[in-house]
This record gives sequence, C-alpha cells and structure tokens, in this order.
Amino acid sequence: MANIEQIIQQISDTVWEIPVSYKEGMRVPARIYATEKLMRDMDDGVYDQVTNVATLPGIAKYALCMPDGHFGYGFPIGGVAAMDVEAGGVISPGGIGFDINCGMRLVVTNLTYKDVKPYIKKLVDRLYERVPAGVGSTGFVKISRQEFRQVVEQGSQWCIRNGYGWEADLDLTEENGCIEGADSSKISEKAIDRGFNQIGTLGSGNHYLEIQVARKQDIFNPELAATFGITQPDQVVIMFHCGSRGFGHQVATDYLQVFLKVMESKYGIKILDRELACAPFNSAEGQAYFKAMKCGLNMSFANRQVILHRIREVFSEIFGTDAEDLGMHVVYDVAHNTAKLEKHIVDGVERNLLVHRKGATRAFGPHMADVPQQYQTVGQPVIIGGSMETGSYLLVGVSSGDQTFFSTAHGSGRSMSRTKARKTWRGETLQKDLEKRGIYIRSTSWAGLAEEAGGAYKNIDDVIEAAELSGISKKVVRLSPIGNIKG
Repeated sequence: MANIEQIIQQISDTVWEIPVSYKEGMRVPARIYATEKLMRDMDDGVYDQVTNVATLPGIAKYALCMPDGHFGYGFPIGGVAAMDVEAGGVISPGGIGFDINCGMRLVVTNLTYKDVKPYIKKLVDRLYERVPAGVGSTGFVKISRQEFRQVVEQGSQWCIRNGYGWEADLDLTEENGCIEGADSSKISEKAIDRGFNQIGTLGSGNHYLEIQVARKQDIFNPELAATFGITQPDQVVIMFHCGSRGFGHQVATDYLQVFLKVMESKYGIKILDRELACAPFNSAEGQAYFKAMKCGLNMSFANRQVILHRIREVFSEIFGTDAEDLGMHVVYDVAHNTAKLEKHIVDGVERNLLVHRKGATRAFGPHMADVPQQYQTVGQPVIIGGSMETGSYLLVGVSSGDQTFFSTAHGSGRSMSRTKARKTWRGETLQKDLEKRGIYIRSTSWAGLAEEAGGAYKNIDDVIEAAELSGISKKVVRLSPIGNIKG
C-alpha cells in the first residue's frame, strides 16, 4: 500500500482523490471534499476507511467523504457510497450507522430575540422537563409493543393520526415522514424492547434541542431564507437532532451478526474490515435488513414528530398563545444515517443505486422528485448542526450536487475524541462560561457536556465553506444558539 501523502491527488480546491492503486481491492477511487485547511487536520482513519469502502461490491463511481468527515464505524462519519443494485451492489449497516435516521428538524417561529430573551431560562427549563434526554430516557407516549410495530411501519403519519402534530408537518418531512416498505416482522423482540418506550426522547451524545436566532448579518440569501420561513432579522427558530435511539442500534447490531455469518460462506464476499459486514442488496438477508432499517427510519421520524409536539406545547404555554399563532411551522426534517434507493446518472446512464449516507445529508437540487412542492424551484433545505457554542446552518441543495449523488455534510464533525474532550474541559465550568456568553444550557451530565465542547469539533464555518465552494450545497442562513438542551 502506497504512502497516502504521496499518492493523494488534488482535483480542485476542494476535491481530493485517492486512486485505486492506493490499496489492493479498490474498485473505484475515493474522493474527499475539503479545503486544504480541513485536509491538513483530517484524521488518518478517514483515509483508511474511505478506501476500504471503495472495495465493496457494486460501488458506483467513487467512495466519498464529506467536509465534516472523521473516523467512524466501518464507513467514516461523512461517508457516502452508492451501490448499483443491478450489478451485485451490497447493503452494509456500517454504511448507515447504528443510530438509523439520526437526523435534524428545523422549526420557525414569528418571535424575535427581543421577545424570547426574557423567557429563555424558563423555556429551556420547561423543554428540559418535557423532552427527556440522556441514556435510557423514556418518553410520555405510552404504547404497547404491538402499537410500536405500527409506529415503525407508519412513522410520523401514526403521530399525526394520534394528535401529535399537524398534517402540514408531513409535507415538510423527508419521505413525508414514512418511508414505504418498512416491515416490523423483520425486527427482533430485543429491538422492540429497546425502543417502544423511547418515542419523544432526545437520547445522549451529540443529540440536542436548541433555540437559535437568525442574526441580520447571518442571513446570506434573504430571498431563499424567506422561502424557508425566515423573514426578519433576529427571528427565533428551534433546531433539534436525534434518531432512532436504542431501537435503531439493535436493528443494526442484529443484522451485522447475520451478515458476518453469511457474507463469505454464502456469497463469497471478502472485506478488509469486519465493520463493513454486508450482503448483496437483492439477497434474502439484504432485503430483510433493508425492511428492518426502514423501521428505524420511521421510528426516528416519529420520535422527532413527538418532540416537536412537546416543543409547541411549551412555547404555547409560556407565551400564552397557540402554536399556530406563534408561526411554529416546520422548515424541513432531514435524515442522516440512511440507505435509500435513488436514480442517478452515472457516466451518462441512469442507474438504480442504493445510496448509503453515513453522517451525511441528502441535498437534492431544484426540480428534483421528492423535494417538497413549495421548494421545487429552489431545492431541498439542508440542516447542518454545529456545536452548542458555535452555531448551525441552513443550506439548500444545488444542481451541481450530482457529483456526490446529491449529498453534503451533516454537521461540523468531531476533531477530538470524547475521552480527550472530557480531560480538556469541565462541564460545570463550560456551562457557566456559555451562560456568560448568552447561551443557557441544561444537560443530563457534566461529562456529556464536556464531550460536546465547541473545541472538540471542526470549525463549522470551514465545513460550510468547503461544501459551498465544492458546489454540493449553498448557504442560506447561519443560526446562533441562545438556549440548548443536551442529552
């Protein structure tokens, strides 16, 4: 295997390619989207993992890594790979992630910072009470195990029918809040055990619920911002990030074990890393996992829908006004950690591809199918979460995103391990420092808070710059935190 620094080729200011000659078994080159600054700080594990991905059967065009890329399980976080399902393409849990559909939802209000500032502590404290966070937290939606099977097959649609939201929320959720083909007969009883009481909960790690402000100087494209519902300076929005909790984790765990047993013995697939365990997409095992994974997607959509219901309740109570009158409309709900069948043009030919996005966001451009009707002329909203200190972004998909199968970054990306972060910062001190800077935070754990310090992440502005310069998405608004609940 050649030395990576000697072989990596700079294709443009923001695209770097590792050729197939780098590692035996690579079927396609690997490409990393990053500025020179981000490349200098890229951890070596990314190079190893993205080139391992390039060896998987059926991979089309390139193995990709987005600007927020860092070392993960199997795929790098920020990894994207499209598998040609008609040419032996595989499906791999390591290319989707354990937290299936760990995604983002952005909600606008008609409130301004001036309106909210006197109530920020009350809002955060009440949200902290109403939206359970942390490891093992359970939600207020009390359902049976059989009802949970309905939830994971119906997603947000189940929530709307049961009074947890508005019909319009579905139109502004990826897959309308329910991906078709989910089959609860393909999930284990253990997965149900871990998930049926967790609807409406944040979880832990990098999951959060944040009250944010769109400062005047941070609205980069006022016309696009208005299309997405951000119409005035200092407008208050709410962003939250969470996934399928223990349920999704168990689904991935179950099928990893299945794939490890059949991958080589039954299908003759050899891989460089057991974390990339896979099966042909069209095999019995591959189809079973695909249907189970879709249950994880739907559970997460339902989870975020119920959390939004609680957020609307809290704002309505504190401001004494209906959520409708507060203008609490969804901008969009977008998934990370998925594998979805999509049609893309590869070398001039339309192909049916299974696009794995591990810690990456779908970013469809204007006039593409599956972009909500009201955004058809501008493209799909893309929600990029930063750290609790530094701010987040609303972007939009662009036509030139076809180079990454219309995928972009999903966050700022860790630059430091959780262990090192805990040794570097103290949660109590961090909370006090942030409050002095106008950011009020509640967390279930001081150690968990330390792990999420802004300094443990890449600079979000650098990541967004790389995404925009490379033509895979375009920035619309930067959003600054004023209140945060951490898992």
